[in-house]
Amino acid sequence: MKTPIISVQNVTKTYNGEKPVYALRGITLDIIQGEIISLLGVNGAGKTTLSSLIATLHPVTSGDILYNGKSIYEDLYNYRHLVGFCPQKVNLDDDLTVEQNLVFAGQYMGLSKEDSEKRAHAFIKEYNLNKYRNSKPDTLSGGYARRVLIARSLMHSPEILILDEPTVGLDPHIRHQLWEIIMQLKNNGTTVILTTHYLDEADFLSDRICVIDKGRVQLIDTPTTLKTTYNKSCLEDVFIQLVQEETETE
Repeated sequence: MKTPIISVQNVTKTYNGEKPVYALRGITLDIIQGEIISLLGVNGAGKTTLSSLIATLHPVTSGDILYNGKSIYEDLYNYRHLVGFCPQKVNLDDDLTVEQNLVFAGQYMGLSKEDSEKRAHAFIKEYNLNKYRNSKPDTLSGGYARRVLIARSLMHSPEILILDEPTVGLDPHIRHQLWEIIMQLKNNGTTVILTTHYLDEADFLSDRICVIDKGRVQLIDTPTTLKTTYNKSCLEDVFIQLVQEETETE
């Protein structure tokens, strides 16, 4: 097996309050360079929590996350420059144009203004955003706003891209257009960590599937192997069976 670019080692995450919430309960997971791995699970399973820890939006409660064999917490500054994060919620700056959002993101991540402008122009062309380059984000359709979010997360050329529900709420043909963008990222060598509720999306895009349930890894395998193992024609049927089996054992 190839050397992992990210190793999640026995990670737990607890949110303290009047009653502690145990979001992750000892997650161990290797992510291979250049793959698309999808994190699947019902609402509250822990998949978004896991992706946010890998993105360093929150610290782990215990355990460790390694990048190329070294703890990310030894040098968070440089690690963060290797990671791009595309959130589920559109959070572009509506006081800036599309182009200005991208240029600002590049400069924020340490690029010069000149390099940021070059990168922004390249993404505007690649993602067919030219007629919106001087528009404010709040005027964009959902599909075009998602394109800008993905472009923003890639401005600093990250090795690892985390996509949190990148096509939620979009029409099917727009989702398929974004799938092509995600596949091209993989073809260019980017490691993609995808959280999604769409089983057809995970089936089409993923090299491997990681199913998370109640804060633990339930299984990890390729979509093809999962469909063969459970004798199902689509990943959605596999997932439904897994959920039913888990419910029956409770």
